[in-house]
Amino acid sequence: MKYAIIICAVLLVTAFATDFPRAQGTAQSITASRVDVVQVASGYRASKVIGSTVYNESRDAIGTIDDLIVSPKDKVTYAILSVGGFLGLGTHLVAVPFTSLQVADKQMRLSGATRDSLKALPEFRYALP
Repeated sequence: MKYAIIICAVLLVTAFATDFPRAQGTAQSITASRVDVVQVASGYRASKVIGSTVYNESRDAIGTIDDLIVSPKDKVTYAILSVGGFLGLGTHLVAVPFTSLQVADKQMRLSGATRDSLKALPEFRYALP
């Protein structure tokens, strides 16, 4: 439930960051673009990605995807990884570009990473609303 709310919030922020056509006063101009729905449907649903365990190339579990964030400036998606800790306590959150993750054998992989190398990255903190 928490993740569904977060995903909805990200979608709303992204939607409100763009210019909406106005109902009154100015002419509306909406540009629609065609999307290859077959290609989109073969993508990864955020609800399935969030909570996934991340492994390195040695198949060691190195973290869990805690969240996905879309950058407002360049629209790049970042995976927020939870590293270390136990039952949510003492975890270290780090941000990595989603493009650095690969899917292999139905597992999320981050090549060249270890728990220690991820813990050495700057800690990610959510901006206050």
